[in-house]
Amino acid sequence: MSVSLSTHVLDTAAGRPAAGVSVELVREGASVASGETDTDGRARLADSLEPGLYSLVFHPPSPFFRRVELEVVLDDGHYHVPLLVSPFSCASYRGS
Repeated sequence: MSVSLSTHVLDTAAGRPAAGVSVELVREGASVASGETDTDGRARLADSLEPGLYSLVFHPPSPFFRRVELEVVLDDGHYHVPLLVSPFSCASYRGS
């Protein structure tokens, strides 16, 4: 099985991608991968993960949401998990 993960952070208040957002992938309490979003708000975190339960931790550009953590189950294939964030809300979904 091959598992890969990427993300995209969008600052919906500013209407643009959020560059320089710190993102970490954690499994069983240990950091597996980390990075920052590029100028387009994107980060490719890992290309060869084991299937299982992971936490995806964002530190977005929001005065209210200082840390957003998503717990995800990754099976076989590629996963794209975007984060939409503003000072008033945040949302995520499984992208393609």
